[in-house]
Amino acid sequence: VQLQASGGGLVQAGDSLRLSCAASERIFGRYGMGWFRQAPGKEREFVSGWKRGDTYYADSVKGRFTISTNNAKNTMYLQMNSLKYEDTAVYYCAVAPGLISSRVREASAYNYWGQGTLVTVSS
Repeated sequence: VQLQASGGGLVQAGDSLRLSCAASERIFGRYGMGWFRQAPGKEREFVSGWKRGDTYYADSVKGRFTISTNNAKNTMYLQMNSLKYEDTAVYYCAVAPGLISSRVREASAYNYWGQGTLVTVSS
């Protein structure tokens, strides 16, 4: 499975962005999906996950970010609203076949990763 992430950019605090992650094949229903991010000098962290319709969010983005999927386009999205300076990072999408719910937040559980898209939020 190949993943292509896009949609990053430079925005001001309070703005919105929508990230996209296009998969090279049909994966929904068989895979769990997630978004992670890595800020400069920090470790990669979980942002949001999706598994068979159940959604998961890090506390830092809950209420501001929304994960969704478009099965017809083999694409998942991350709608990011009310962006903050601390949301600045490279965002990665990832998928895993047979992902179990208890591991949705673990980067090591994912087998396939996109190349990352940079989100920069100016304060």
